[in-house]
Amino acid sequence: MDSAPAGGSIPRSSQVLLALLALVAATPAGALDRDPLIAEQQRALAGAKRDAATAERRARQLEHQARAVGRAAERAEAEQAAAAAAIQESEARIAAAEARIGIVDRLQARQRARLAERQGPIVRLTAALQTMARRPAALALVQPGSVDDMVHVRALLGSTLPDIRARTAGLRAEVARADALRHQAERAVSALRHEQRQLEIRRQALARLEADQRRRSQGLVDDAMAEQDRMIAMGEKARDITELIADLGDQAGVRARLASLPGPRLRPSAPGAAPPPPPEMLRLAAEAHAPPPYRLPVLGKLVSGMGELSESGIRAKGLTLAPARGAQIVSPAAGRIAFAGPFRGYTGIVIIDHDDGWATLVTGLGRLSVRVGQEVIQGSPLGVALGASPRITVELRHDGAPVDILPIVARG
Repeated sequence: MDSAPAGGSIPRSSQVLLALLALVAATPAGALDRDPLIAEQQRALAGAKRDAATAERRARQLEHQARAVGRAAERAEAEQAAAAAAIQESEARIAAAEARIGIVDRLQARQRARLAERQGPIVRLTAALQTMARRPAALALVQPGSVDDMVHVRALLGSTLPDIRARTAGLRAEVARADALRHQAERAVSALRHEQRQLEIRRQALARLEADQRRRSQGLVDDAMAEQDRMIAMGEKARDITELIADLGDQAGVRARLASLPGPRLRPSAPGAAPPPPPEMLRLAAEAHAPPPYRLPVLGKLVSGMGELSESGIRAKGLTLAPARGAQIVSPAAGRIAFAGPFRGYTGIVIIDHDDGWATLVTGLGRLSVRVGQEVIQGSPLGVALGASPRITVELRHDGAPVDILPIVARG
């Protein structure tokens, strides 16, 4: 039985109600602390959106270029590059959809925890009020202190009822937010499935373009086989990949110098009166030292940068990226395929000669889409990423020396 108030003390039942009301009032109703996992997913979403916009812009430019080109071979190159860019656009949109799903999942978990936290005190308060409401009214006449107890309860309820209404309104808002999050999750999953279907359609389109290109190239089989035989012979002689790149660079340099030899020039009538080189030759000589227009060959997270030490103590000569499984790999810049295939411990590598001593090495490819001797433009498909957790390494070299790619890509 409750004791009667003495010395201005609050009855025990009123103390219980007061504690419950204080707990309701203390329950947080505002914003969440910033969740680092949500922040990371938001950064991934923003990056995927940028990648998708960039790939879409490239695809539209290459499609326009393909329509404008008159020669069939150049048009086929542009069409394949546009198809590869469309595939990378779908890959970026899939990454964005996955990031959205991750954000919504995390928000739902936080929202469920917050809902349970805010629901508990209100449920307990409601139960206490229901218990007091079931108390017989006649008991107030026979039990000491009951009238004072009821007066205190009514006073407490009168002063805290607005806060209770506000808290229950907040609880209803939380339930509405839960419904909204569920709808967002459904839309994100639907978008993911749509982009996966688009990716498959675009991969099939690229496969058809590559098949058409192979059929058109049947007349060049003899030349391609000769290039392949030369590449295999060089690969057997080279002890490591650095030596292979150097040998290919030497041959490319000889070929470029032979192609750029000027025609015969008349001897000047007076000694020392030879005219200076034409401005075009001076411009070409200056441009030979500048890197070609460059981009990264695949969409993915940067795993290691140039100069970083690996676990085996080897210093990286390029960038290593972690793309999605089966991601599309494209040519970082225009050039000529100098090597394509397995080499020593590498399953699939491609070496691209960009002329003027510039060359790119790409490793970690599975199925290859290029052959030795093939001319490629920036964005031409090279192949797809290998394995369930692929790692794509790209190295840019000038006269055999590694060059940092990131400043070049940033300028572009």
